[in-house]
Amino acid sequence: MKSLNQEIRDKLVRLNVFEKIIVVNFVVYVFTSIILRFSGFGSGLEWLSLSKSAYQVISMPWTLISYGFTHYSFSHLFFNMLVLYFFGRSFSNLFKADLCLKIYLLGILSGGFAFVMVYNIFPSGILNTVGPLVGASAGVRSLIIFLCVYYPNKEVRFFTFQFPLKYIGIALIVFDFPALFSQNSGGIVAHFGGYILGYFYAKQFQKGNDMGEFIDKVSTYFSRSKSNLKTAYKKTNKKNTSFAGKKKEEFDRFTHQKQIDLILDKISKSGYESLTQAEKDFLFRAGK
Repeated sequence: MKSLNQEIRDKLVRLNVFEKIIVVNFVVYVFTSIILRFSGFGSGLEWLSLSKSAYQVISMPWTLISYGFTHYSFSHLFFNMLVLYFFGRSFSNLFKADLCLKIYLLGILSGGFAFVMVYNIFPSGILNTVGPLVGASAGVRSLIIFLCVYYPNKEVRFFTFQFPLKYIGIALIVFDFPALFSQNSGGIVAHFGGYILGYFYAKQFQKGNDMGEFIDKVSTYFSRSKSNLKTAYKKTNKKNTSFAGKKKEEFDRFTHQKQIDLILDKISKSGYESLTQAEKDFLFRAGK
């Protein structure tokens, strides 16, 4: 009977890439909202959120990715993951899973860079009142715009309405423009970073160019390094293996000779006919 941990592992393995992204976002939210906030680490979570300060970003470069898996409110998390789930179902039917992950990650990076760049270019402008950036919106929007640009005339149904996919992308961008001057202006700038990444990724992908190919190369490099490490370990382990203080080859020769001596001793005491057929065959092979 499978243990609970094994069942959980099996279910996680069967999840598609979108469902895994959703699980990671929920796990990070639970970790940050329950464990960290009630253990004295504070609720700022500066080590996960993306700062407006270029100096802090340089000192904590992982925040360019980690902010995209961090949410301060459950409603923000739930809405992002709900949109990701529904668009992810369409995406997974049209493209490979690894493409989704690359667009999502690059969308988060693009949104983060846009946020930091705009603030530092206009330090007293539209982002002067916002705090650190969190949320997966840039990654989610990069996936949506990718679909809208790659399949602009693909028909989608919303209740009883049916319309081309491109209108969803247009509506998102139009509604986000006024929000650039809201209290969430930093998050909206990140949205536009995701829009830009999704647009250019789709245009390049239509030409046969994969903007996220370098991610595949990095993944392949680490996979190969891990495989080489295992192979080297096995070879070293095999080479240094000892049996009763002897190397494997020496031990094999010792046991082979010992078996011959035992058979010869048996012959001297009881005669050749006392040998079993297996012993006769072994002695015959050894005498060749």
